[in-house]
Amino acid sequence: MAKKSSPGKKKRTTTSRKPAVQKKVKKAVPRKASSSTTPEAELKNIDKEIIKLMNSRVALSTKMHAQDPPNNHAQSNFKADDALWEQLEKLNSGGSLSNIAMRSIFRALLSESRRGVHMPRVSYLGPSYSFTHLAAMERFGEKTDLVPVNTIAAVFESVNRGHADYGVVPIENSTDGRVVDTLDMFTRLPLRICGEVQIGIHHNLLAKCPRSEITEIYSKPQAFSQCREWLAKNMPQARLIEVTSTSTAAQLARDKHGAAAVASHQAALEYNLDFVAENIEDNANNVTRFAIIGHDDAEPTGRDRTALLLQIPHEPGSLGDALAAFKKHKVNLTWIESYPLRGSEEGYLFFLDFEGHVKEARIKRAIADLEAKALRLEILGSYPRCESLK
Repeated sequence: MAKKSSPGKKKRTTTSRKPAVQKKVKKAVPRKASSSTTPEAELKNIDKEIIKLMNSRVALSTKMHAQDPPNNHAQSNFKADDALWEQLEKLNSGGSLSNIAMRSIFRALLSESRRGVHMPRVSYLGPSYSFTHLAAMERFGEKTDLVPVNTIAAVFESVNRGHADYGVVPIENSTDGRVVDTLDMFTRLPLRICGEVQIGIHHNLLAKCPRSEITEIYSKPQAFSQCREWLAKNMPQARLIEVTSTSTAAQLARDKHGAAAVASHQAALEYNLDFVAENIEDNANNVTRFAIIGHDDAEPTGRDRTALLLQIPHEPGSLGDALAAFKKHKVNLTWIESYPLRGSEEGYLFFLDFEGHVKEARIKRAIADLEAKALRLEILGSYPRCESLK
């Protein structure tokens, strides 16, 4: 009987393989189910991965910053950041995320990684949420020690006296042109231009009341100038009142019934104001260029700009003779401004901006030719060009 039972065992062994086949079929079921995962569940998984990657990036970046020499950290950050933006915009090409939004996300990550590690103190033309404040946050990040001061001269003084490592000041607007106070301070104090920020300036009419109830509009003179046509056409009944900044205007609009402000989108959020009208600037491509001032010299990047002050003899043909150096050495002159010399001395001081870095051979030759014709020549700095953020 025992011998007859062994074939039965073999049959049971053979049939026992069927559950294994069934297990293989069951394994395929979860894979099919994954395609029907809810969008909410997918978002949770993506968010989990994003948080993990962001923390990893901040940790690694903090470790790298801690190894930088203390006296080189900010300039190396400028150069590294510019290279990062260029790389990220290439990676983001064709994506649904705008480059401005992408930069905002990564700027927060960079700022977090630098917190407590070589954190510079930055003075800017305030108050908070002015356009210069926005430029300072764009360049240095929100976690940086950003200090508002009341005037452009105060920004220069704070950096010159060592109360701040860097300063941020407006230097040129595409609608209004030069910022005289900034150019004038370069003639008074020995500071350098270490970098630049260009941002699109979009003005909004902000208030706590309906448009029909607005009787006064506050803003700084430059903002009124950049919205002159729109205000004349759409708000002819309102009195325009100049104040020191768009942020001050926003505060007044918040606290005074019948008042409105011409100010930024961020000012509306900060002071809890309603948008009566958006983007009221007359020039849709209204851009302001801000200078980063300090004591450092930026290294060449291949996409640089150089600024200098030039005084030449006050006589016919002297300016044409001097500027011939740029054509001779194939240097692209991008900006020239003049203003009278102070005091009793006759003549003008010229502010020049051109493409290239002072360490390039052709720039050295062009400057040498300028010096031969100059009564005074001061190089204000070579620094990476910045594309406009609109």
